[in-house]
Amino acid sequence: MNPAASNILQRLIGEGGFVSGQTLCAELGMSRSAVWKHVAALRSAGYAIEAVSGRGYRLERLTGAPVAGEVSPLLETASFGRTFIELESVDSTNIRALALAREGAVEGTVVVADSQTGGRGRMRRAWVSPPGVNLYCSIVLRPPLPSFRVPEIPLLAAAAIHEAASQEYPELKLFIKWPNDILAGGRKVCGILCEMESEPDCAHFVVVGFGLNVNLDPVPEELQGIATSLCIETGRKLSRARLLAAMLNRFERLYHEWLEREDLGFILPKLEAHAWLKGRELQIEQFSRVLVGTGAGLSPQGHLLLRCEDGSVIPVTSGEAHLRPVNQQQET
Repeated sequence: MNPAASNILQRLIGEGGFVSGQTLCAELGMSRSAVWKHVAALRSAGYAIEAVSGRGYRLERLTGAPVAGEVSPLLETASFGRTFIELESVDSTNIRALALAREGAVEGTVVVADSQTGGRGRMRRAWVSPPGVNLYCSIVLRPPLPSFRVPEIPLLAAAAIHEAASQEYPELKLFIKWPNDILAGGRKVCGILCEMESEPDCAHFVVVGFGLNVNLDPVPEELQGIATSLCIETGRKLSRARLLAAMLNRFERLYHEWLEREDLGFILPKLEAHAWLKGRELQIEQFSRVLVGTGAGLSPQGHLLLRCEDGSVIPVTSGEAHLRPVNQQQET
């Protein structure tokens, strides 16, 4: 959406009623024909806008698309989302945000795309990113902290997304799967990818990217049984704009509190209450070994605590966690 159309949309949202064409011309510094042209573009994008002679324009229906015109009026943030870059399509929002961060993008800069051609998850896995249905978003952070604390951020983001989605749609039953996923019914609904540039004593910047399956229905055949969407779980179409704004509002508050703390201890009860792996028999695949045991919770540093067969509890800092097959559990 071009900036002029976005400004008109925000003005119509803010008014809640009719806004005269003359007022829009004066406030936005454009001609009546330009206003009409941008209103026509908004209608083509799916917005229902009523026009009445002598009264002006009135917004009747939003689309729920994650665009600045719909997200900005819902923001309660100081910096998150205040620089908002919306793209129709991009290879990866993380790749674009990393480039912007290297160019000096301010903290809180948000990059959102309607679709991705090269969406990525952890371990360089592809992330299916069709247009018009999901959220693909990356946020630039510049935490004034040593780089060893950066691995805590994925769980911080997961807590924000979980809280936002759960409060907007209370019927959802979501779980956080260490280290960076959100599940519904045991199937993946969201993945989080953090990338940074740093030195040993500080992080220059961190890009937090996430892909959230919102209105994907049906799930592609190759992901059946593995992935789901919020739409499938609730049985209704959801507003991507409202979800994004709610997530940014919550993430900024959690992020600033985290900066003042020593670790994730302040949100550990929330993470534990919604932890998918706690109490389950697990197999952790690492680069050179496989660990087995029972999920015993999380450490304040965001490590997975694994209770081994000898009763000892060890912190796991990285790896792919899977539920152990029932037959393997019985064998041990």
